[in-house]
Amino acid sequence: MARYIFITGGVVSSLGKGLASAALGAALQARGYSVRLRKLDPYLNVDPGTMSPYQHGECFVTDDGAETDLDLGHYERFTGRPSNQQDNITTGRIYQNIITRERRGDYLGGTVQVIPHVTDEIKNFILDGNEDYDFVLCEIGGTVGDIEALPFFEAIRQLGNELPRGQAVYIHLTLMPYIPSAGELKTKPTQHSVKELRSIGIQPNILLVRCDREIPVSERRKLSQFCNVRPEAVIQALDVKSIYQVPLSYHAEGLDNEVLAAFGIDGAPKPNFEIWEGIMDRINNPEGEVEIAVVGKYTQLLDAYKSLIEALYHGGIDNKVKVNLKWIESDAFEKGQDPAEQLGDVHGILVPGGFGERGSEGKIEAVRYARENKIPYFGICFGMQMAVIEAARNLAGIQDATSSEFGDARNSVVGLMTEWSKGNAKETRSQDGDLGGTMRLGSYEAHLKPGSKIADIYDSEIIHERHRHRYEVNIDFKDKLEECGLIFAGLSPDGVLPETVEIADHPWFVAVQYHPELKSRPFDPHPLFSSFISAALEQSRLV
Repeated sequence: MARYIFITGGVVSSLGKGLASAALGAALQARGYSVRLRKLDPYLNVDPGTMSPYQHGECFVTDDGAETDLDLGHYERFTGRPSNQQDNITTGRIYQNIITRERRGDYLGGTVQVIPHVTDEIKNFILDGNEDYDFVLCEIGGTVGDIEALPFFEAIRQLGNELPRGQAVYIHLTLMPYIPSAGELKTKPTQHSVKELRSIGIQPNILLVRCDREIPVSERRKLSQFCNVRPEAVIQALDVKSIYQVPLSYHAEGLDNEVLAAFGIDGAPKPNFEIWEGIMDRINNPEGEVEIAVVGKYTQLLDAYKSLIEALYHGGIDNKVKVNLKWIESDAFEKGQDPAEQLGDVHGILVPGGFGERGSEGKIEAVRYARENKIPYFGICFGMQMAVIEAARNLAGIQDATSSEFGDARNSVVGLMTEWSKGNAKETRSQDGDLGGTMRLGSYEAHLKPGSKIADIYDSEIIHERHRHRYEVNIDFKDKLEECGLIFAGLSPDGVLPETVEIADHPWFVAVQYHPELKSRPFDPHPLFSSFISAALEQSRLV
């Protein structure tokens, strides 16, 4: 029977519950256990698909088309286990399910209440489908005391009583701030957070305390006494150089040992951290460095590009180089700034995904600069669409080439797939006029042209990658653009939807409609990112 680990947070948000959960999962895997990680989000949105990246950060997409919290990206990157629709739930989805059943008459006229109906729905979600796992880690979003999170805390409290004895462990992540004027680390925030948690009936087994310096033994003892936690179970979570050091750091502090002890597990296999030690060796001892310009529109909140950032670092790990990222707001090139001022000294240019017209012309300028100056270029999703528009304008002479996303136009080389591909595109979700629109979500197959650069990179002619977009490059422009040197190297199996484009007489110019960053891992870097960083390294030797 699966054992359950509930991870809660206190004091402030953004302490790293998702990262802590992922690192603990990796540590348990290093001992030979199987793990599943799930995220319970208290907000009322059904999913983060229509939420602004400025508010929520990246929307992570799974193989089966779920739009989820970015923490699921951490889960996948640290454990290698692909997440799915059943690994992320929100208050919005919980209530949607309950109200649907109530309207259908499933409750036989009874009064529908938070307890037991909402809490039962949460518990059913937590318990469902875990037969094949040794440990299930459930992260509760937000912090203890949040009004919207109360049903989730009540649900996991109930599970602590309903599961067999010794099958549930609670980890509480808090902040221990250092007050410079006092010259002291303060325990009160953690004490109050645990007091709040205990007031709703949950006694944490382990405290994971975030801090920027060593916690003295005396302060750990104080936390143990006031929070009713064993001294050994007060684990300091110190800042580290790389997130990929966290599994090693938390193990060194004894987190996985305390988890096993809390479950009463004796004689657990010794962990094998060889993979993580190898990753950290490459991070700590790079043999070179490259500078990559990321020309985007959400550069004020880098969580919007979390998987992209990590995938670029994975490419660096694979090539034994340090990757320095230069963030450029794309609308800078729309205000008259010469792209050479920002891009002249970089070794690679990447235009990531995004929605909307703002900054699009600046991205097109970045593409043009990369193409004309033979700088390695990587376009992802929107970045592929901008590359096609740039080629249509400047190579094929279609001066008014644009995307129908920006308004009606005669030469929409990019448009809604329903505008030009009636009935051909497989649709994973149609919201019939909802803001989400008709989205192509999840994993799709693509066929790559034999002998193309991208086929060589993958070492395969058939791939499966994750998508999140509603606009597509118009296949009707394929022949004219290929005459000008833009090769449509990847297509959907039916040959209708362009998936990749490339330029042959360029050191490295590849753009893809999907999101390869979502499948990259530090121990298994995505081949496109490894190849891109390798090309950037070659470029650095020419500069």
